[in-house]
Amino acid sequence: MNSIEVDHLRVLRRGRTVLPDLSCAVAAGTVTGLVGPSGSGKTTLLRAIVGVQRGVSGRVTVLGVPAGSAVLRSKVGYVTQGSSVYEDLTVRENLIYFAALVGAASANVSKVLGTVSLVDRAESLVSRLSGGERARVSLAAALLGSPSLLVLDEPTVGLDPLLREELWSVFRRLAESGVTLLVSSHVMDEADRCQRLLLLREGALLADATPAELRQRTGTENLDGAFLRLIRDAVAA
Repeated sequence: MNSIEVDHLRVLRRGRTVLPDLSCAVAAGTVTGLVGPSGSGKTTLLRAIVGVQRGVSGRVTVLGVPAGSAVLRSKVGYVTQGSSVYEDLTVRENLIYFAALVGAASANVSKVLGTVSLVDRAESLVSRLSGGERARVSLAAALLGSPSLLVLDEPTVGLDPLLREELWSVFRRLAESGVTLLVSSHVMDEADRCQRLLLLREGALLADATPAELRQRTGTENLDGAFLRLIRDAVAA
């Protein structure tokens, strides 16, 4: 069963074709990495999946219904690259506000604080938090509706290795609880943390495979080398 199905997706932005003809799927209950260099179309694809991208043609189905459907508002959590919380509010005040927006039970605030390990920072202003803590507040806000699907756009960008590891620990726990995660990144060592990978370059899908399958297919030991081999093969074709 798939949580996401993308069929012949085409996206035009400012007269430019960003995604010319993309088809892919994300299996339910998996951690899938959307990997590629900056400008490859990752964010555009994620925006199409959550239903906020304009200039879209083709079919995008999320949890069995068209992307952007009202019924998905409490079922899909979306964490953007930029901060999505208010710096002049405390962590708890932010979560109370966002819980009201999505119609989540007030008890969910304490629940998500525990999930992202921010109970001891609940009364702190967001402006006084570290970069990793702010990222976890954004993630907590996305979890308030108890989503079945989490869409995360470069959630660890700019964080040091320790903070990245902390966030990935949270992602693993969520996956173990049955949540489907689609995580974009341009950092190849993070790709190894995913069960399956979608590799994008210039709006085209170069591969849809597990990390092990990519290594075997390209005859390389690391995913950086695998990605470079796929790029060279695509250019030569």
